[in-house]
Amino acid sequence: MSTTAAIYRTSIAHVRRTPLRNAFTYRSYSWYVDVDRLPAVPRLLKPLAGFSVADHLGDPAGTLRGNIERFLDTRGIRLDGGRITMLASARVLGHVFNPLSLFWCHGAAGELRCVVAEVHNTYGERHCYVLETDDAGRASVPKAFYVSPFNEVEGEYRMKLPEPGERLAVSIVLERDGHQPFLATVDGERHDATVRTILATALAVPLAPLRVSAQIRWQGIKLWARRLPVIKRPHHPSQEAVQ
Repeated sequence: MSTTAAIYRTSIAHVRRTPLRNAFTYRSYSWYVDVDRLPAVPRLLKPLAGFSVADHLGDPAGTLRGNIERFLDTRGIRLDGGRITMLASARVLGHVFNPLSLFWCHGAAGELRCVVAEVHNTYGERHCYVLETDDAGRASVPKAFYVSPFNEVEGEYRMKLPEPGERLAVSIVLERDGHQPFLATVDGERHDATVRTILATALAVPLAPLRVSAQIRWQGIKLWARRLPVIKRPHHPSQEAVQ
């Protein structure tokens, strides 16, 4: 199996500060891959690590590279064949849920041109943000997508998305009216995607995609039980080359 891929064993924290305070942390893991060199997982391990173009933006019959480049073309960004790396969850026993997938998009000379942050909500919708980050991986973008039924589509995200190395450290802060009502962080340590690592992570966090989806819904139930007002989901217009 290719050793260019890596797995990050992660700790994911969500902190809601207003109008009710709620915080939780859960364990998971993410794959870090070159979209042109997806890992060739041994046949017996394929149920634990499946990769499908249909799980991400663009044409399900296309390729990850082609779909990302087509989307970036709509924003006037050309990579000219530069490397694209992805941090995302793989399919486990046919199931996948990626609240956030990240694509680091490089130019032909190796320079980082932008980061695509692909967000999925629990309603089956997706939205892609294009961020031109500074040397520390920081960028800001207006919130444009309904993620939580308890958070309006207003405010600005301040993201820190440095390309992963030995450590993974991603953070997203929502700012609104001088306050920070929501914060999410993802921290993890890199491991080569060997057979042993795949088995170890699958045992440590069984059925990870289903667990993440269930944990998010459980937190929503708890907030609803505390009578936090539900925000009606607005229509989400399709983005060109995304849906």
